[in-house]
Amino acid sequence: MLNTRTTAAGSALRDAALWTGLAVATGYGFRDAGSASPTLDLVLPLVVLAVAVPWSRRRPGAAVVLVNGLCVLGLADASTPGNAHVLSLAALSCLLGARVAGARRPLLVLAGCAALDLATCAVLRAQPVWWFYALTVLPAALLLPWLAGRHWRGRRQLVREGWRLARGLEERQHLVAERARLTERAEIAADMHDSLGHALSLVALRAGALELSPDLTDRDRADLADLRGTIADAVEQVRETVAVLRDPPGGDTGAGLPVNETVDDLLARAVASGVPVRWERRGASPPLSCPVERGMYRVVQEALTNATKHAPDCSISVRITHEPDRTRVSVVNAVPSAGGPAHAGAGPASGAGRGLTGLQERVTVLGGSLRTGPGSGGFHVTAVLPHRATTAARTGTPAPGPVAAPGRPAGVQGPASPKGPASPTGTARHPDDLGTAPDSGRTASDEAVLPESAERLASVRSDARRRSALAFVAPVVAAVFFVPSAAYLAWQLTTSVLPPSRFDELTIGRPRTELAPLLPARAYPYPSDHARSAPRPPGARCEFYRSGRDLLDEVDLYRLCWSGDTLLTKDTVPAVRP
Repeated sequence: MLNTRTTAAGSALRDAALWTGLAVATGYGFRDAGSASPTLDLVLPLVVLAVAVPWSRRRPGAAVVLVNGLCVLGLADASTPGNAHVLSLAALSCLLGARVAGARRPLLVLAGCAALDLATCAVLRAQPVWWFYALTVLPAALLLPWLAGRHWRGRRQLVREGWRLARGLEERQHLVAERARLTERAEIAADMHDSLGHALSLVALRAGALELSPDLTDRDRADLADLRGTIADAVEQVRETVAVLRDPPGGDTGAGLPVNETVDDLLARAVASGVPVRWERRGASPPLSCPVERGMYRVVQEALTNATKHAPDCSISVRITHEPDRTRVSVVNAVPSAGGPAHAGAGPASGAGRGLTGLQERVTVLGGSLRTGPGSGGFHVTAVLPHRATTAARTGTPAPGPVAAPGRPAGVQGPASPKGPASPTGTARHPDDLGTAPDSGRTASDEAVLPESAERLASVRSDARRRSALAFVAPVVAAVFFVPSAAYLAWQLTTSVLPPSRFDELTIGRPRTELAPLLPARAYPYPSDHARSAPRPPGARCEFYRSGRDLLDEVDLYRLCWSGDTLLTKDTVPAVRP
């Protein structure tokens, strides 16, 4: 509310300052003209300006029309069309260009004002000087300040757009920082789930095995049972924390802290903890990239964690097969001895399944594929990883379930086409590949796409350049249009001047051939009506000549009446009607 009041007060002060300046110019023009009508030539213009200046904010077109009406009153003046209201007209026309974004309505207002000025000259049968004033001075006072105002508005809009873009970039920077923070939270969640959850599951399994030792007392077994329950609660708390820290499904959690142990170390530690694991490698072990090595580690770790949690007494088989261009990791845990489902916790109930979802995302980012689900011999977790992380396009998460290929055992699927996350330009890029050379599939049209901010700034700059060019070109076009007519009118006025000294030398009754050296090249073609209506000798032909070279003021006319080629009469027609 305070800001609104301050803005309104500032606008009122600026309007008052503008009115004061225009009022001073109006008073100076009134004093210089020596008019005998203070009400019409001073009070009325001041009242009109007092209305037009505030209107220039809400209705700038109406304000221009009001002040143009003052200039029309000047055209009705018999002494001179010029007055100080042209300055007011130029000022409000400039405000019209600065405060109205469009060009159609202001141009209609300016064209209407110019038409009104010319119609006034036609109705009043004004002298050529009035026509010249209405064709040059008034259109210039309407058009040129309006173009200057539009240029001013364009420059201000360009500056405002620049600051707005700067604020947008600052906000975007904050969003990028927030996204980085959320990504870090997701990485922490992935590490907590993969590392801490696995370790706690192994501890719980070891505690369960110790309960069966015959050397323990009943009190020791009760303590171990409490310990196993506490560890199970800790695992659930870890899962709840992961659920809070993780991004929604679909976030990229492929990055994280480096793995300090190999898959063989992981399997040996599981065996040492009492987990019945058998594993084997097939094929020569190729050099794997760090992301692929970690992905393989996470696949085995997640499969062991789920097996020890949901089927703690069942055997686990791990097979790692190295092919020429990819590595296949297969983990199978047997069905629980109770005959229940092979993997009761694989569904989404009770918060389970987050590990497999994150594992699916991790493998997909690397360009591999993951299949999970019950199959022949138990629950299968099979991952196919390329030796180098690829940048194929990413698709939706495939539905779990074994896909048997011909010639392969059930539960082990054939290699699927690599899938990866799509980049904004339509070409998938792995997070580790950012900053490297673009893929060969990237086209020139993708690189030519400009961000929205750059397009908006280019549009504003183009509008500003167009307004600037129009502001410079319009006066040139107006000059090309008006200068020839003005020059022709000035030529007519200056070549029809008969100086008073030569007028006095003219002798009535002498023939035209003798008086031709004293006469101008041509007669004045625009005498006033009262000069034409002055009494003349019967049958005489009268010609008019100007008595001075003043182009912006009316001068007395000399009338020469001829009877044939003989000067019959000569007299003076005053410039102002008696």
